[in-house]
Amino acid sequence: MRVLFSGGGTGGHINPALAMADIIKMNIPDAEIAFVGTPKGMENSLIPQAGYKLYHVEVEGIRRSFSPENFRALYLALTSPAKAKKIIKEFAPDIVIGTGGYVCWPALKAAADLGIPTMLHESNALPGMAVRKLQNEVDLIMTNFESTKEKLSPEAKVINVGNPLRSACTTYTKAEARKKLGIDDSVDLVTLSFGGSLGAQELNRAACEMMSHFAREGKQNVRCYHVGGKRHYENACNFFAAYGLERDDRFVLMEYTSELPVYMAAADIVICRAGAMTLTEIAKMGKAAIIIPSPNVVDNHQYKNAKVLADEGAAVLICEYEMSEEGESKICQAVDKIRSDAGYRSAMEEKIRTFAKDDVEKRIFDAIIELTESKKK
Repeated sequence: MRVLFSGGGTGGHINPALAMADIIKMNIPDAEIAFVGTPKGMENSLIPQAGYKLYHVEVEGIRRSFSPENFRALYLALTSPAKAKKIIKEFAPDIVIGTGGYVCWPALKAAADLGIPTMLHESNALPGMAVRKLQNEVDLIMTNFESTKEKLSPEAKVINVGNPLRSACTTYTKAEARKKLGIDDSVDLVTLSFGGSLGAQELNRAACEMMSHFAREGKQNVRCYHVGGKRHYENACNFFAAYGLERDDRFVLMEYTSELPVYMAAADIVICRAGAMTLTEIAKMGKAAIIIPSPNVVDNHQYKNAKVLADEGAAVLICEYEMSEEGESKICQAVDKIRSDAGYRSAMEEKIRTFAKDDVEKRIFDAIIELTESKKK
């Protein structure tokens, strides 16, 4: 079996594709898998690291505000499918799978025009522009959120499968993770906070405010881990120092960690952004969560992801515009409520687990095989 994936630019599009590639390899070890991306995105490091061939097509996203650069983006949108056709004819895939973002447009459009089986996976609650543009071109759209179907064309064929995760997210139990991190049994609350790989200034401040809150109240049996992010680590260090947290070993600040799944498994409360993959990870682990969506994303899709969970009582949603001093105390209040009210926390953990399906891998693999075989007929 030969499978061509396309989706890149950010980890939110690349990681689901890599997870699906893992699913295929697990079931068909001799499957040939390749990816299509742009010359500039994160796929140029992540895909080769995973051992897959990466083809390039030049394409750019269209900016929401008027910009002369949109003329170039429109030109590439029109011409890139022809270039993608050359890649498809060279690789000769049995199926082409996209995971959203402007990167997947050329390959999926070209494959659909050539009559090759095509499918998309949409991780977010609100379908992105590329998915909306391709929804009546592709054979099948797989969704993470049940509610996503309501925002797609009635003519589009849509199935809900959940979000695929790579195996590292389910490796450790809470006890195993705490042992690995050297967390003593006397510790009754562990928090993990992070704002993505690059970090987020407002989340850095909120996390340090929370740690300062624990320090002021003299809570000795807590451990708080915060990942400041590569872009905003200096900012995180400044907040950490300003709140006087540097000499207190209950509070740990990191720029980056490759063992985020371990810290997540160890945590009682996770404070994070609302990227679809992050939400799926905390759902899979059944973590009580305080979610602060990034306001700097297309179509405000992180807020819409978080609201789906918050509306079901599966997480606490706090918007970044609330992150004044009053907003920061709101975060401390949310942490204290989750910590002190065992029933509230247990209910939240139970509800968020419902957003992670247990048979995601089987659903996705079955859909891929069914579509490929049906098109052959």
